[in-house]
Parts: sequence; structure tokens; C-alpha cells
Amino acid sequence: MKKYLAEMIGTMVLVLMGCGTAVSLGCNPVGADLSTVVGTAMAFGLSVIAMAYTIGGISGCHINPAITLGVFLSKRMSGKDALMYIVFQVIGGLLGAAILYALVTSAGTDFALAGAGLGSNDLQSGVSVAG
Repeated sequence: MKKYLAEMIGTMVLVLMGCGTAVSLGCNPVGADLSTVVGTAMAFGLSVIAMAYTIGGISGCHINPAITLGVFLSKRMSGKDALMYIVFQVIGGLLGAAILYALVTSAGTDFALAGAGLGSNDLQSGVSVAG
């Protein structure tokens, strides 16, 4: 159970810090200010490094269902462990997104990319935040 909880916390931190930085910087890859893209990339990278040092010895620090699937398909992990990792990673991602949502809405900001004035994903304006 310890490794599953570690994966949940790691994924939560990745979503909270990476996506939180994208929201706070108003990351817009289409716009002219590419420093927001670099800042967001750095936040994701530093989150992964921090979690690798923190939970790497406990669970291997997959913090992403795609990585867990790859490890399972290469036969380095049992099906039960892979399924449990993925379940706890999804729970962690939802927790991170819920915390971020609470932080952004409590600050009185619409849950869009803060500084950019964009919709929920800028490329498809008809997609809601929940979508």
C-alpha cells in the first residue's frame, strides 16, 4: 500500500505544480511570450525530479499511467501492481486538479489560463473546463 500512496502523492504534486504553474503564468504556446512555456516546462521537470528523489525508492516514481503501462508491457511489473498504480495515479491527478481548482477559484480567478485570458484550452473554445 505504501508504494500506491507514494504514486498518488507524486502524481498529485506533478499535476498541482506543473499545471498550477501553467495556470499562474498564463502559458500560451501560440502567443509571443515563450518564457511562460519554458517556465511551465521547468515546473514539470522540477516536480518530476523532486518526486524521483522523494518517492523513487518507494515506488519507482512512475507518476504517469503511460510509464506504468510501459513497465507492465515490458514485463517488469505484475498486472495487479500496474492496475493499482494506475488507479492511485488517477486519484492523485484528480486530487491535484481539485486542489488547484480550489486555489484558483478562491483567488477570484476564472479557471482559465490566468494571464492570457484564454478559454479552457484555447484551441477548442467549445470545450468546457470539466471536459
